[in-house]
Amino acid sequence: MNCATPTDITFSFKGFSQRAGITSDHSDGFGIAFFEDKACRLFVDNQSAVESPIAELVRNYPIKSRNVIAHIRKATQGKITLENSHPFIRELWGRQWIFAHNGDLHHFDPPLTGRFTPIGNTDSERAFCYLLDQLVEHFGYTEPSVLQVFAVLEQISPKVAEFGTFNYCLSNGQALFSYATTKLHWLVREYPFKAARLIDLDVEVDFSQVTTSHDRVAVITTEPLTQNEQWTSYQAGEMILFQDGKPLKHAQTHVERLERELKNPELKRITRADQY
Repeated sequence: MNCATPTDITFSFKGFSQRAGITSDHSDGFGIAFFEDKACRLFVDNQSAVESPIAELVRNYPIKSRNVIAHIRKATQGKITLENSHPFIRELWGRQWIFAHNGDLHHFDPPLTGRFTPIGNTDSERAFCYLLDQLVEHFGYTEPSVLQVFAVLEQISPKVAEFGTFNYCLSNGQALFSYATTKLHWLVREYPFKAARLIDLDVEVDFSQVTTSHDRVAVITTEPLTQNEQWTSYQAGEMILFQDGKPLKHAQTHVERLERELKNPELKRITRADQY
């Protein structure tokens, strides 16, 4: 979630967390990060978001933030342990960076400088460390703008995606970067606000009663969370930068090639040498 003003995520998270074993099978741990300027509150658990007492706290405690990333895990690589629970966190340029990945990267073993090292053994955390390594490679230790970061991620993300499915959200507290090869959806709620009803729970909120004209919220999720709002699906290879609760920049990266490979995996003949 990316917002113009500090906003709580209790409504969306109530529906989202149901997918951790009730309406879907993503029950191998969960995590959520709330940014406060350069730092964030990070909660992770290797219990499912249905069973975890931490998740129950989040469902009922309105922590307000302008950038929030939540993840419910369905393990593909790595054991169901705390260190393998998303989102992952690292420091860069005096800010905390948060990353969550939905997908599966096969034989992804990029060279890392040692500046960022995986703690667990997931493909997702390796991808996060690699992205940050590449940002340092491009910019050194002088902090770039979010648009400069976006431009580099636009180049790097499709290279990582050639190893499998790479849908992710990344934030440094200033903005939210998102990329999809298969499945992400987004919407913006803004004035005049309307009522929204969850898909996974019989819960509805009339946002016109709890917002002001200054509020604006962008919600990004794998599958739509509500049944009466207009969600926009990402195209294969699409990257979107969100800031102040709205999409600031879009990019399409190798869409035709990605679509061909998704339809016919045998077309993928990418070696590590080709990549790096």
